[in-house]
Amino acid sequence: MTIATSEPTEILTLPVAQSVCIVIHGHFYQPPRENPYLNVIEQQESAAPFHDWNERILFECYRPNAFARVETHDSQILKVVNNYEYLSFNIGPTLLSWLEVADPEVYHQILLADQRSAQRLGGHGNAIAQVYNHLIMPLANQRDKLTQIRWGKADFRQRFGREPEGMWLAETAVDRETLEVLIEEELRFIVLAPSQAQRCRPMGEQGQPPAPWLEVGGSQINPTRPYRCFVGDDRDTYIDVFFYDGPISRDMGFGPLLHSSSNFAHRLGQAVRGDCPQPQIISVATDGETFGHHKHFTEKTLAYAFTVEFPQRDWLVTNYAHYLSLYPPTWEVVLKPVTAWSCAHGVDRWQDDCGCGVEVGKGKWRRPLRETLNWLRDRLIPIYVEAASAYFEDVWGARDGYIELLRESLRHGMPQDPALLESFFLTHGDRALGTAEQVRALQLLEMQRHSLLMFTSCGWFFEELSRPEGVQILRYASRAMELAAEVSGIFLEPEFIERLSQAPSEVFGDGAMVYRQMVVTNRISLRQIAANYAIASLFTTYRRSQPFFCYTIQQQDYHLERLGNLSLAIGQIQITSSITLESVTLVFAVLHLSGDDFHCHISSFDSRREYEQSKQQLIQTFSQASAARVVLAMVEFFGGDRFNLHHLFVEERHRILHLLASETLNRLDQLYAQVYLDNYSLLASFRREGLPVPTELQVAAQITLEQRLHQELRRLEQGEQLPLAEVQAVVSESRYLGCPLRSQATSHALTQYLMVQVRHLAHDAALTTTLRQIEETLNLAEALNLDLNFQPAQEQFLAFLQGRSPPIVAMLFPTWKNFLALVSP
Repeated sequence: MTIATSEPTEILTLPVAQSVCIVIHGHFYQPPRENPYLNVIEQQESAAPFHDWNERILFECYRPNAFARVETHDSQILKVVNNYEYLSFNIGPTLLSWLEVADPEVYHQILLADQRSAQRLGGHGNAIAQVYNHLIMPLANQRDKLTQIRWGKADFRQRFGREPEGMWLAETAVDRETLEVLIEEELRFIVLAPSQAQRCRPMGEQGQPPAPWLEVGGSQINPTRPYRCFVGDDRDTYIDVFFYDGPISRDMGFGPLLHSSSNFAHRLGQAVRGDCPQPQIISVATDGETFGHHKHFTEKTLAYAFTVEFPQRDWLVTNYAHYLSLYPPTWEVVLKPVTAWSCAHGVDRWQDDCGCGVEVGKGKWRRPLRETLNWLRDRLIPIYVEAASAYFEDVWGARDGYIELLRESLRHGMPQDPALLESFFLTHGDRALGTAEQVRALQLLEMQRHSLLMFTSCGWFFEELSRPEGVQILRYASRAMELAAEVSGIFLEPEFIERLSQAPSEVFGDGAMVYRQMVVTNRISLRQIAANYAIASLFTTYRRSQPFFCYTIQQQDYHLERLGNLSLAIGQIQITSSITLESVTLVFAVLHLSGDDFHCHISSFDSRREYEQSKQQLIQTFSQASAARVVLAMVEFFGGDRFNLHHLFVEERHRILHLLASETLNRLDQLYAQVYLDNYSLLASFRREGLPVPTELQVAAQITLEQRLHQELRRLEQGEQLPLAEVQAVVSESRYLGCPLRSQATSHALTQYLMVQVRHLAHDAALTTTLRQIEETLNLAEALNLDLNFQPAQEQFLAFLQGRSPPIVAMLFPTWKNFLALVSP
């Protein structure tokens, strides 16, 4: 058995006879989807059954490529391959920030793949950088271009521990100024589509007359070699360019080419030219999400191609930087002035009704949206420069350096690192800043960050402004305007809305209505954060200092009273933003009457004495058990802003509704259990006689048995082990009565227990006991006819087998081998 993910790869050198170098590039990217106020991705129903699209694509693409399976025809595993170790790839910084928290194991596999590819390829790792938030570079001003590149480089350096050699441009969009900035920032190469080249020629020997130019403006450029692109008349100012093979890349993304690794290799082989004097590069590129998400299970095609098909042909799987180190360009290229791979009209897809992506007439909203956001960007510049000059020596240098703070503050629940914050202000500040000044400085930097995020390319890519992508960039614009008003007192929103009204929307009429109905209504204030905390505190025990989305809530006082069905909570809290350090002290009173009937008041904290008096008077009123009087007293003593359950964030609202229903469900479970016990003999008689069991009795039996099973399985979380006698009794009972027990809770419990046991395999002292627990788990799953998710367990098991003898384990536990679908060597 081969385990490609668990052993370092030997360093490869390029033999003289090896004339083909293969580069498969994946551009992995998702638009930033985080709520600008909470820094979390909210539930997206269109991604069901997953929480959101990032999570769905993680399951379908990012994780499968970290643990890609090479299988036999009957789905038994031959090896597991980390595709990132062979793919050339870029992963958007905003996506990596999410992935680092969402799935640390996959995140680690990606970093490890870059390290191992660098070991294999003479120090040149597979990863390249990306402009930070995927804006269209030719449409950005020079300062924004610089920040996008500097943030992309800094994020890459911090994650991968090295300087990036190349950079992926959003939509491969490029113009001369972008090239100049890339060169200034010491990027060695970029990757473009063949349609972006205008002409090329051999560079020739120094002192020799230049060769004539070859016109290749119709995508005729030879993609099997790198090119040097000189900017201006200075022959020392250049960047190298790779052009991917257009037809093959197009068939990967939009055709059936990836359905067979043999066909894929054959097609790549057809691109090999017989007239190349040096080893040629066959380079293809597509969206990384193609491998598993857009085209399901094609990560297996890649894994087999990388480890079987390509080596059989004596092809070297490499990356752009490694090839460039061996074979610098001998040809030069001139690019077309302003181009992108996915627009035949330069970059009009992101600023005009050009017909790309949607038919002409459907994209009339693009130009008004672009012009409105450009206007806002330009209005924010003087606000930033004037205000930030009071805190920073170089206001744009401070913005470029802000990425060092974002690394921590954008991680969910992570407050600003005081040492990092101090270092930042020592580096960029013009003097020692007080706390209030630091808050203002961070608000200004956040205003600028949102002014960059509002240009994320996806906002223009599709057919309608009111799609989630368009609404998202408008939310970023809204947040930037809020911060501008906070720091300067300048209100830009009225004119912004007026300008946006020129953008037509087939759903809402115009952009102004999109903004009012989809953006303004979803703003979140600090008082709304407090209301969420207050209402949730009736059902959740919070610590004195509690991370709450991208805030920290310090509980300075809290009192809870319950009287029959009535619940009253009164508190004083300090809310501090983990990003800007903005802080406010508020007091609250929340009353729960019954069901979804909540009354919550949030007001400013004026004095401790006044708060204590109001609290005591409200508690005294509550003791009289008159809901009406308590509601009136809350208005009198706490006033402020009123909230109810429907003001809560959607997922928090859903969580509380489930908690409210749980008490009723528990009572129903008890009733079902009693019905089951009272009628067990009747149920058994129906079964003996071969008669269909009445639906009501069947439901009572199934709910009761599933509840008993789930309660028993909870004992595994407390350290008990299988087999559990009561579990066996429930299984036997369910079989006898013909009640299948396939609840999601049972499957989840057994999957989690299986994972825990597989992880315990690393402790050889308890090996036999752990193996028996795994076998018991799998036997129980089989008895219940449950479909468990074995993939994470398989990955952990394969890592355990490294350096051990798989046949011994397989002989001890053949059942386990069958469940995990492993093939012994």
